[in-house]
Amino acid sequence: MIMKTFASQMNESKSGDKTMELTAIYHRPESEYAYLYKDQTMHIRIRTKKDDIESINLHYGDPFIFIEDRYEVIKEMTKVTSDAIFDYWQVEVTVGYARLQYLFELKDKQGRRILYGDKGCVENTLENLHYEGNGFKLPYIHEIDACHVPDWVSRTVWYQIFPERFANGNPALSPEGALAWDSSIKPKTSDFFGGDLQGIIDHLDYLQDLGITGLYLCPIFESPSNHKYNTTDYFEIDRHFGDKETFRKLVDEAHQRGMKIILDAVFNHIGDQSPQWQDVLKHGEDSVYKDWFHIQDFPVVKENLVNKRELSYHTFAFESYMPKLNTANPQVRDYLLSVATYWIEEFDIDAWRLDVANEVDHQFWRDFRKAVLAKKPDLYILGEVWHTSQPWLNGDEFHAVMNYPLSDSIKDYFLRGVKKTSQFIDEINGQSMYYRQQISEVMFNLLDSHDTERILATAKGDSQLVKSALVFLFLQRGTSCIYYGTELELDGGPDPDCRRAMPWERVSESNEMLNFMKKLIQLRKSVSDIIQHGTYSLQEIKPDVVSLEWNHDGQNLRAIFNQSTETYLVDRNSVALASHCQELEQQLVILPKGFVVF
Repeated sequence: MIMKTFASQMNESKSGDKTMELTAIYHRPESEYAYLYKDQTMHIRIRTKKDDIESINLHYGDPFIFIEDRYEVIKEMTKVTSDAIFDYWQVEVTVGYARLQYLFELKDKQGRRILYGDKGCVENTLENLHYEGNGFKLPYIHEIDACHVPDWVSRTVWYQIFPERFANGNPALSPEGALAWDSSIKPKTSDFFGGDLQGIIDHLDYLQDLGITGLYLCPIFESPSNHKYNTTDYFEIDRHFGDKETFRKLVDEAHQRGMKIILDAVFNHIGDQSPQWQDVLKHGEDSVYKDWFHIQDFPVVKENLVNKRELSYHTFAFESYMPKLNTANPQVRDYLLSVATYWIEEFDIDAWRLDVANEVDHQFWRDFRKAVLAKKPDLYILGEVWHTSQPWLNGDEFHAVMNYPLSDSIKDYFLRGVKKTSQFIDEINGQSMYYRQQISEVMFNLLDSHDTERILATAKGDSQLVKSALVFLFLQRGTSCIYYGTELELDGGPDPDCRRAMPWERVSESNEMLNFMKKLIQLRKSVSDIIQHGTYSLQEIKPDVVSLEWNHDGQNLRAIFNQSTETYLVDRNSVALASHCQELEQQLVILPKGFVVF
């Protein structure tokens, strides 16, 4: 009844008065809108219509103290960012007794106030403020339920390697018919070049000199393909890559250089040459492995189909050679978990990247998390999800996902030029509110991968645009990754062209892009704390000129990107990194497509 009366009153405002948009107000406890950040610190957020609300106060305290003495504290919230249609507010509160009750007091631009809590929007009266049922409740904040992330990840700079194309360190292992090592060759789906694990070992010093502190390896397990996403045996290194001793040496030498290792787990599906699937093909309904897969009809038929959608079993993307595993089957679950823990126990890997993670059941990933963290508590769990990923990032499955939404926004703006500056800013701002901050701090930020065309191709060969995109990426909260060869301007269209042989002949002290990447990586390392723990502002300071600013603990980081057709002048401060700029006496001229980081 209170809500009806209140809504009616709001609608009966003077003619011409802008009424408060109640339907835009959103908050949800125990989500990215209310969560334990670290220690006894809670982050509380609320969403409102853009430019609708003047200020918000949070009334909060212990729920049992509230019964006797009402709310203990009032704290003003900060509008931390805005997107195209919403404002986002946040406040940090300390919880002494691990319990919390709270209520929002919103004031609009006309000075009207409302209260918002568990019962929705109510009139701003003392009675409603003191009514226990109006407050949101966090009955007990358990540390075990919080989203915990490995501390080391936020300080890591990753380098993704497609092993078959990075370096050939042992030609004796090369597959029959392997092509000459030549980056100008546009590879076909079935081509081999002979890259292997020894080749990676041989170039660890190069990677260390570049500044890399983490290696993300595409699959290395036994498989007949060059990409290895159709696994034959999860317990064996592919014979063309080397053996377990070579891999052990790779991990050990990487660790000695302060580098972490991610392996790629393909648990959504298996290769059709695997013994399990071959047994199904041979024995049909009598196979002991028939329930390992999602088989609709027997016999299993894949040959001579007019339409591959007519397959009698589920696969990855209708690809007959990748039958989908039934991860709800206890036998499959136990088998895959034994794989996951084996490579941790035997080789001390630091992380798992989970291929096609969004197509695997949530319960399996919960079991996976428990199993791997029991073996190595600071292991990093990274899911491959191409869209917003809140269901997987609540603290019981992944630590982070590959941040393709961020990638798409950056490429659309800097490389493709298809986004207006205002739209780009709205997208980046909105994305910053997707997840809890500790999750955002370990999000896996990238621009391209083995699954996409290379950023140089996206930019139509314009290296300056590539530099701008990379700098913007490296100045975002999260952990940054570059795809092998980016530092040497390796080109390539969509898969399989994005998987060309590494152009080692381009490595030299005078390689401009290589030197630029070294500087960028060093910059990222030096300002990591400011970015990870600071507050940020992203705004258009002149048509198509973007300013990105971070502030933390008295330290300031600012970058200006000129995506306009005119020059932009700034005062010459302490420049950390600049490109496509000209120096004047006391000023710096940022040319079109140029940028500067202070």
